[in-house]
Amino acid sequence: MIRVILVYGAIGGLIVAVPMVWSMLAMTDAPSGNAAFYGYLSIILGLTAVLLGIKHHRDKALGGVIRFVPGLLIGLGISAVASLFWAIGWEISLAFSGFDFPAAYSQSMLEAARTKGASEAELQQVIAESEAFTRRYANPLFRIPITFIEMFPIGVVISVISAALLRNSRFLPARGAAAR
Repeated sequence: MIRVILVYGAIGGLIVAVPMVWSMLAMTDAPSGNAAFYGYLSIILGLTAVLLGIKHHRDKALGGVIRFVPGLLIGLGISAVASLFWAIGWEISLAFSGFDFPAAYSQSMLEAARTKGASEAELQQVIAESEAFTRRYANPLFRIPITFIEMFPIGVVISVISAALLRNSRFLPARGAAAR
């Protein structure tokens, strides 16, 4: 079971981390507005490894039958490993791309407040919050868990759905099982 978690977690993690690192290193300007869309799309794609990992374990190790809780635990393990790859990929991206995420995030918060018609006092509050965020984000013990939880909750949802579907042995049956 641990091997399945590590292998499928690494596969899912590479699916999300490699494109992120590549795009961050190749970018010349700040990320476009579509960056979040593509990032979350890659997360969903990478987390298909959860379904595939649970199915592999069900079919190969358990003879085509798995209960919900063991399936969920495998899915959560795969999600955790993939999310760790995501966080490491982000750290690599920040280290080598020169992208100043806190500054870009602070700027977008300030622009959103101005667009909303915020008063001068509200703008000063946004600036103070941005400065506090920038100080906290400089600490890897704050930054890495924040990056990890960008992906892991999505993995939890996919793990629950996958474990619920795959506990039914007729859902994506093992090859040759349909002929029995």
